[in-house]
Amino acid sequence: MLLIFCSLFPLGSVFSQANQEVLKYLHPEIGGVGRLLEPTRPTMQLPNQMMRMTPIRKDYLDDQISSFPLLIVSHRLGQVFSLLPNTDKQLTSASWNKKVAYDQGAEERVPWHYYTYLLDDDIAVEYTEGRKVGIFRFTFPEGTSKNLLFSAYNNEQNWWHFQNDNVIEAMQTYFVERGHKPIPVYLYGKFNQSFHSGTIKNKRIILSANINGDSANAFCRFDDQSNDTIEFRYAVSYISEDQAKKNYEDELGANISFDQVATKAKNIWATTLGQIQVEGGTDAEKRSFYTALYRCKERMVDITEDGRYYSGYDNQVHTDSRPFYVDDWVWDTYLALHPLRMILDPAQEEDMLQSYVRMYEQSGWMPTFPVLFGDHACMNAFHSSVMFLDAYRKGLKNVDYEKAYEGMKKNAMQATMLPWRNGRKTSLDDFYYKNGYFPALDKGAKETVSQVHPFEKRQAVAVTLGGSYDDWAVGQLAKDLNKGNDYKYFSKRGQNYKNVWDADRQFFMPKDEKGNWINIDPKFDGGMGGRNYYDENNGWTYLWQVQEDIPGLMNLMGGKKGFENRLDQLFREGLDRSKYEFWAKFPDATGLVGEFSMGNEPSFFIPYLYNYTNAPWKTQARVRLLLKTWFGDDIFGIPGDEDGGGMSAFIVFSSMGFYPVTPGRPIYAIGSPVFSKVTIQLAKGKVFTMIAHNCSAVNKYIQSATMNGIALNTPFFTHEELMNGGTLELQMGSKPNKQWGVN
Repeated sequence: MLLIFCSLFPLGSVFSQANQEVLKYLHPEIGGVGRLLEPTRPTMQLPNQMMRMTPIRKDYLDDQISSFPLLIVSHRLGQVFSLLPNTDKQLTSASWNKKVAYDQGAEERVPWHYYTYLLDDDIAVEYTEGRKVGIFRFTFPEGTSKNLLFSAYNNEQNWWHFQNDNVIEAMQTYFVERGHKPIPVYLYGKFNQSFHSGTIKNKRIILSANINGDSANAFCRFDDQSNDTIEFRYAVSYISEDQAKKNYEDELGANISFDQVATKAKNIWATTLGQIQVEGGTDAEKRSFYTALYRCKERMVDITEDGRYYSGYDNQVHTDSRPFYVDDWVWDTYLALHPLRMILDPAQEEDMLQSYVRMYEQSGWMPTFPVLFGDHACMNAFHSSVMFLDAYRKGLKNVDYEKAYEGMKKNAMQATMLPWRNGRKTSLDDFYYKNGYFPALDKGAKETVSQVHPFEKRQAVAVTLGGSYDDWAVGQLAKDLNKGNDYKYFSKRGQNYKNVWDADRQFFMPKDEKGNWINIDPKFDGGMGGRNYYDENNGWTYLWQVQEDIPGLMNLMGGKKGFENRLDQLFREGLDRSKYEFWAKFPDATGLVGEFSMGNEPSFFIPYLYNYTNAPWKTQARVRLLLKTWFGDDIFGIPGDEDGGGMSAFIVFSSMGFYPVTPGRPIYAIGSPVFSKVTIQLAKGKVFTMIAHNCSAVNKYIQSATMNGIALNTPFFTHEELMNGGTLELQMGSKPNKQWGVN
């Protein structure tokens, strides 16, 4: 897909200088310290490509690096081939376990080039990458010992073979989750200097060119008087040793230099990020925006090698004319990341969705957390169903929707809805099909269903609400594909959310298997993360999880005014306890404004719900406040787990001034842009433009709007208007126009 981008927007075009300009706003250290949980990490890679590297450390404040992985296999799910430079004259077992201090201020961490300086050993480390290749460059102090230490990240089988004084071939087994087959990852590489190789056994150094074993370590020792710069060029493969060598020859075989590889990668990033040009706003807002856009390009990744790929879904190597993508967490990414890609690169999104279809064909189930080894059992719901509906209704054609629907329906009828579980339905699923809600246990009751995850619990309300959205999506696609009976059946199931609505409490509440309400405090009950009833968030967040039927939810709350009042209350409601006590149970619910949690994906669309009331101006105010408060350009600039593009896509959309509230409906809700002009280069040479006249930190309220010069009196516009190259113009002011956008 990079070739497609280059053909649309060549570097010699009028956009080339502007494209290069956006790179100065990249700051991958943003969010480098997690509020409570995971930090972001500076990932060096090409957009959506397999080769990824980031130094292994706790977070930005950790001043020691434990290793440099030659390949990040999956976002937060592991890496292979550990590498560490070393100057020990006498290697010992401790040499492989030594953490190295680095200069945080000197570190350069842009996606096409990494540089750091190791303080104790006086070594400079650089890195750049291609699609399946990487290059490390180590500059050692003159006259010192020069070692490169290799090891594994697990206790699985691996081997290292050294040839002709400068070639390395290796294999390391990638294994994360029980029930899935371990995957061999192959490596082929070359050094710019000759070396002696070996390993350590029983605390003794042994020279050897062939090293095998579980978690076997290896080393390359270069002559003390040799060139002080050691360059290591390598390629990886999930297919075979020969394919790893072929990948090397394809990208590095013509003696392309380190700087040439880095320059090529930089130009690709300039073209990719330059697809969106912004004017106005502050430099800090541009840094937040373009860094978020960069993070939206981390996943999914293309693992195709010369028209073939290894699939963890049937443990076979396949030949395909289309790319095969893995590494996605749909619970996090269906809300905004996939919709963003449907705008920026619909052809790539089609290939990703077709990869899902291939996974279904190979495994028998439509995945929801597809990674290299298969469908990772994680979170709840089958939101890949929503993704397919969204793509279909946004006009993405090059997907086998009939086969996709087959997989969606099978998941809905035969797969278990239990959180963090894969496989066939259980007695709880049969109960759901019959009664229209997932049954919960009374407080303190012992679990009776063995398949329930001991930590993740039943999440009964969350599962019911998520299942309702998924069933609605299956029904809607059935309608579009002329499957009338299925449409009727799943449309009825799509209304199941009403079965857990407690009209007296005005919350979605748990019921037991007899249909009795379980009396809980929706703010705080449910155990760790509220998982007995909700998931990672409390009842205030799950109060809004019906974005597929907002009018229906509004009716449950007594109409527009009741809906608006409840939204106001959400942002003002107290915790009724200390933050310490609250976060000890709900560590994912960070970025708090009242009971609203900006730090977790289910909240992304909530500020835009005011657009459905008679107060769209409150969406404008809320979105601006949230962007300013929680998405700064410093190391604390992400309020929760970023999740490999999941949260970053919210930043991109909201900064541009609109958001896809309901994936599955090709409509965008207008917010309040931070930029005075946004230009998106689209497919077929079309351009979407958003102009916000008089936009500023104070002038955040929309006074009036036009789409293509015609008055727009609603706070929504369509995907078709965007993709046709429309122009949205907003007149901004310092006080809300409380009449604009009111329907």
